[in-house]
Amino acid sequence: MKKILITGGTTFVSKYAASYFCEHGYEVFVLNRNTKKQVSGVTLIEGDRHNLGGKLKNLHFDVVADITAYNAQDIIDLTDLLGSFDQYIMVSSSAVYPEDGTQPFIEECERKPNKFWGKYGTDKIEAENALLQKVHDAYILRPPYLYGAMNNVYREAFVFDCARLDRPFYLPGDGSMKLHFFHVKDLCRIIEKIIETKPAEHILNVGNEQPVSIKDWVTLCYKCLSKTPVFVEVSKKIEQRNYFCFYDYEYLLDVKKQKPLLSKTIALEEGLKEAADWYFANEQEVRKKDYLKYIDEKLQENL
Repeated sequence: MKKILITGGTTFVSKYAASYFCEHGYEVFVLNRNTKKQVSGVTLIEGDRHNLGGKLKNLHFDVVADITAYNAQDIIDLTDLLGSFDQYIMVSSSAVYPEDGTQPFIEECERKPNKFWGKYGTDKIEAENALLQKVHDAYILRPPYLYGAMNNVYREAFVFDCARLDRPFYLPGDGSMKLHFFHVKDLCRIIEKIIETKPAEHILNVGNEQPVSIKDWVTLCYKCLSKTPVFVEVSKKIEQRNYFCFYDYEYLLDVKKQKPLLSKTIALEEGLKEAADWYFANEQEVRKKDYLKYIDEKLQENL
């Protein structure tokens, strides 16, 4: 039984990963401050990654899955405090690529600040750099928008709410802007394949092969509730982040290098249905934003 250390373990991606690897026969350790309910079956290492003392020094892990590293100091402090390990896999982000770069982004593209992601993106660049200095053979994964069960970010859940309330959907422009997604389970499957096969490629874009337009994505979300959206087009002059859950930023990753590890990804329709079922059973776990309030109080009067 392989021992895997997962940083986090109580929110979205890290929580899903903890559950996934427990179900797939791993001995799962999670590192968090124990402020939320833990996944059943894990062994908790309680503490802050920046101040662990000697809690990790006498432990060996087959795999470290670092899902909550957001900046260089996160990497430096954890790697300094770890005992021994065989593999280190970091979940980074496609936010490391600049918005004006040549698309689709390949792994060799220059990493630069992205005006939409700001400090989040530049911090991820610095975290990647720090990791490769500390662990030369580490693996780095760069996903686009992640979705699926346990998602506490108000994205697909926002559209599910609109569908549940039989509201028209206020669409940025004509809805043709593309979004790129990846199911959190597919991310876990990639991590497991890396553990099993130790591929030669150490930096990987991961994601669905094709993006989807906003309009088609919203339609699929409504379909999860057996409903069809009525669209209201909103001028691009109105800031879309006030009433919609994504930036006005279209990008595409080249994910060819993931093919040997994951030949087929979860269909978006299937993944969204799972996300909807989870959301309606766990609504209290999602951090909701005031999109509906803005639509009702400000947007409608400006149309």
